[in-house]
Order: sequence, then C-alpha cells, then structure tokens
Amino acid sequence: MAEETSPRGPERRRGDALLRAIHEAALAELAEVGLGQLSMEGIARRAATAKTVLYRRWSTPHELLVDALHQAHPVEVPTPSADDLRTDLVAALKLLTDWMGTPAAGAVLAVMTERHRYPELAEALYSRVFDPRGGTFTSTVLRHYANAGTLDPRRLTPIVTQIGEALVFKLTLDLNRLPTDEELVAIVDEALLPALGFPLG
Repeated sequence: MAEETSPRGPERRRGDALLRAIHEAALAELAEVGLGQLSMEGIARRAATAKTVLYRRWSTPHELLVDALHQAHPVEVPTPSADDLRTDLVAALKLLTDWMGTPAAGAVLAVMTERHRYPELAEALYSRVFDPRGGTFTSTVLRHYANAGTLDPRRLTPIVTQIGEALVFKLTLDLNRLPTDEELVAIVDEALLPALGFPLG
C-alpha cells in the first residue's frame, strides 16, 4: 500500500501503520453507525485517509471489515509439548474473555445478529476469520493435543469442542459481566475436562 499524508497533519503513514489505522477505523465506524450504514466514506474519514486508498485494496466496506476482523482475531498458542492441557484450556478461555471486550468482538456480534440480512458477510466471517484460525478458542487447543497423541480425537465431538465457549457466553449473559479467572478454571475443571474423559476434581 502506498504511503499517504494524513489530513490532520504532516505525518506520513504507510504499510502496516496505515493498514492498522484503516482497520481500527472500520471497527470504530461499525460500532457507531451499524452494518447498514457502514461505508467507505465513513471509514476513510475516520482513518483520515482518502477513499481511493481504501478502494485500491477492498471493493466494499464489508470486505474491509472482514479483513479487519481477520487481523484482530487472537490466536491460541498451546504448549508445544502438549503436556499441560488444563493450563492451555484455561489460557484459551482467558484469551476469549479478553477478546470479548474489544471492538472486534462487538463487530462479530453485529455480524451474527444480522446474519439474516447479510448471509454472505456471516459466511465470510467463518471462512476467512474463524476457520483459518482453527475455529473456536478451545478447539484449537484440543486439536493440538489430539494431533500430538495426548488426547483421544474421538472425544472431540461438535458439542465437547463448544462447551468452554458456551459456558463463558452463558455466564456473561447471566451475570452481566465477563467471567472471572476463577470461573474460567471452574469451567475447565468441572465441565470441559470431565467431558474429555478426565475425572472430576
């Protein structure tokens, strides 16, 4: 991406710095105006760049949004030796709760809430954001352990791989706050590990 001069001053931005500013602007603009009003004009104005800069890389504001979400989505890094499943699962859920407080999480919620109006956008969210990152937060960890031979892959059913995230979302709704670290540990110890065949306690 070519460099450009910000209308707000003489600062020149290029490469990653400019791309990051555009991505942040897309998420902020969505939070303010919603999916239906998201536009290249609004994103360019918020990023303090020219609209033509955006069109050099993206055809639509939704395409830009998906790119921003791809860059903002965190990636789990399980223990390479795959010998500390409990710690890695707790860390994955902590990564999830940290992410839930970000503009990217709000954007994902907006897309999923209006997936009936924008089915192609919701499909792109899965195919270009979630799937390349390994799906859900805990499923990345579980597949890592299964591939390493320390966890029976037959245990990784569609239900089991969703338990951790489902309970995080349920507690968030019920308590009107994000789960604490202690509650994340309880999710792993009392629900996820027993579902994987490990004894409770």
